[in-house]
Amino acid sequence: MKPTIAITAGDINGVGYEIIIKTLADPHVFEICKPVVYGNLSILKRHQQTLSEEYKNVQFQLVLSPKDAKEGKLSLVSCYADNTPLSIGESTKEAGKASFAALERACKDLKDGLVDALVTAPINKENIQSDKFTFSGHTEYLASIFGGEHKDALMMMVSEMMKVALVCNHTPISKVAQMVSEELILRKLNTLNAALKEDFMLRRPRIAVLALNPHAGDNGLIGKEEHEIIKPAISKAAEQGILAFGPYSADGFFGAGLYTHFDAVLAMYHDQGLIPFKSLDMSGVNFTAGLPVIRTSPDHGTAYDLAGKNSAHHLSFAHSLYLAVDLIKNRAITAEINKDPLVVKEREERPERPHVPFFVPPQETKTE
Repeated sequence: MKPTIAITAGDINGVGYEIIIKTLADPHVFEICKPVVYGNLSILKRHQQTLSEEYKNVQFQLVLSPKDAKEGKLSLVSCYADNTPLSIGESTKEAGKASFAALERACKDLKDGLVDALVTAPINKENIQSDKFTFSGHTEYLASIFGGEHKDALMMMVSEMMKVALVCNHTPISKVAQMVSEELILRKLNTLNAALKEDFMLRRPRIAVLALNPHAGDNGLIGKEEHEIIKPAISKAAEQGILAFGPYSADGFFGAGLYTHFDAVLAMYHDQGLIPFKSLDMSGVNFTAGLPVIRTSPDHGTAYDLAGKNSAHHLSFAHSLYLAVDLIKNRAITAEINKDPLVVKEREERPERPHVPFFVPPQETKTE
């Protein structure tokens, strides 16, 4: 049975609908999943008219619930009104309300088990703010919704070249040094290590940890965080069986291509990890690791400057959809492998036996 994937349309004035339509126009999508878009059919069609002919005839059917979605069909759950004001290329409060309405409904269906994974088109982190959404992005919102022990949601960028996770997500640079702590780094390392094992099926993942300061602090001359915070966190991670190494000076680490020697990189803050990641590949995926549910998204924003011009590239969004399907399979395989493991019992102590010296019988001597 193919998994059902919830797809939120994101900011209605951005490139969300465009990259969704372009991705779902590929009939091969139906071979791997049942896609259900959360948005509005009327607004989708208005975006569709801005695209080239090959995309104008892509058909969507309205459904009340993802339970009504049929294989081989593109389905859409209506989350806001047809007359929601559309101002393509602009940030508006109405767009923020619409993007949250779609996200809220999709998360409810994900929590209720009606869909198997969530793929989110970009939102505008400013216009979506409200009494219900007071977060700096999708990652923090999802952590609050699926909270409990999973509040340490990890922002992780994934491509064929590398995987980069962040200690600080959307944190102002002026507050990064205050936020970085031994405890936080250790928690992120645990979450990253678990995700690499469960979601990417790596048995003994190797993780590189980046320094906070230039030149990794130059033995305290530039900064002491490496010696006082990051190194102790790496040491404690090693005691827990995590293969973490560093801290590495970020410029030299990426410049020398050392990322190719590791399964993942833990960066201290947003730009430290995402600038080299996107410089190498702009079609990567943003995966929220550490949650009991699967959520992916493209590694770019609303791109207002491209909206309505049929010029947005959809490869990153397509990769987000494909990765979500892969992660569903990987988690199922990992769960099956770890089900009913053999119990290793400690060797029972046996009573000591009396020491018996090794006896060599005397050899017979022949007489002539």
